[in-house]
Amino acid sequence: MENIRKAFDSLAQEYDKHREHIIPDFHQFYGSAVWAAESPLEEPNILDIGAGTGLLSMFVLKKFPHATITLMDFAKNMLEIARKRFSGNNNINYIVTDYSKSDIGGPYDIVCSALSIHHLISEDKKKLFKKIYSALNPGGIFVNADQSEGETPYFSNRYQAYWNDFLMSGSFNEPERLEILRRRCEMDQNEKLSDQIRWLSNAGFSDVDVVYRNRTFLVTVGKK
Repeated sequence: MENIRKAFDSLAQEYDKHREHIIPDFHQFYGSAVWAAESPLEEPNILDIGAGTGLLSMFVLKKFPHATITLMDFAKNMLEIARKRFSGNNNINYIVTDYSKSDIGGPYDIVCSALSIHHLISEDKKKLFKKIYSALNPGGIFVNADQSEGETPYFSNRYQAYWNDFLMSGSFNEPERLEILRRRCEMDQNEKLSDQIRWLSNAGFSDVDVVYRNRTFLVTVGKK
């Protein structure tokens, strides 16, 4: 995880401007996560884990402008970008920590995450899902906008080919594209969607479902 932290700290300045060229259907992906982040409260208490530069929180705040949001990430440079983004908003808190190993606080009405949890190994994902369940208020929602493997090697290979074609069609030059693919091979620990759904249910979540999927990219939801 230390290698991952260093990698994201080094990418902090360029992270946001590359997102639309790395994530197919960028706006649908994040828009689905915001749609799923439901609460009857006008001022929900929200935790964004692996928050990075605060990109997901930025979209969530458009839906809940009076929410209190805690951004949690172990990459200090990424959170510094978020601090600048939300400068002047006193309802935003920042915690530099490895959420997979530390206490995440609570209780929260919504816990959300985007493109972070897939870096954890399987056992750490299972433990995290249980920790998030415990940190939520009754009726709270966990929204995870992330990545997955295909259910079979055939589909995993097809998903990878689709993403590679998407990267080639964008603005990246060949060295940049190869660097992105290298990071995927070295840092990503993608899981099958069926496994992720089962682990959420085993953690205690009800109303578990996938509300968006485009090959590798998906949004899963669980309600406490």
